Amino acid sequence: MELLPIRRAIMSVTDKSGLAEFAAFLSEKGVELISTGGTQKFLEKAGLPVTAVSDVTGFPEILGGRVKTLHPKIHAGILADKDSPEHTETLAAKGIKPFDLVCVNLYDFAGAVERKLSIPQAVEEIDIGGPCMIRAAAKNFHSVLVLPSPQWYEAAMDELKAHDMRVTLPFRQAMASRAFEATSRYDALITSYLR
Repeated sequence: MELLPIRRAIMSVTDKSGLAEFAAFLSEKGVELISTGGTQKFLEKAGLPVTAVSDVTGFPEILGGRVKTLHPKIHAGILADKDSPEHTETLAAKGIKPFDLVCVNLYDFAGAVERKLSIPQAVEEIDIGGPCMIRAAAKNFHSVLVLPSPQWYEAAMDELKAHDMRVTLPFRQAMASRAFEATSRYDALITSYLR
């Protein structure tokens, strides 16, 4: 798919810089916003309509927030190839709506290390669902746009404005590269800390 329409986004971010403006831009253009805990509250406080991930999955956040997005209704929606009739039929049969945009950045593990938290405390700052969503969207860049950092919001808005709320394949591929770069840096930091 050369030009991907952006109609449905999942947003789950630790760094909320620029998020209110970016989410407002998306919402004004009719994009459905889905979100988790703190990000959901942030968007609601900004006056934006947002649907809780738990309303999508039909399952509450559990284990102190360790499990919230690790669910087929999230990951199938991210990983479905929109050019595959089989994938489209499967989503329809299972009542799963696809995502077009994954706007996710990760727990601040570097900050946990700097604060010299105990190992059990630091371990709680290791993001699991975030990297899973980022990597899934980056793998499926033919069908999904991933934005792993606030630094890409402006470029994404420029792209969306230039193409009538659609994004080009080269832009999606570039963002996928940035996404894998972000998760590899994150894993390298955790690896170094645990050694």
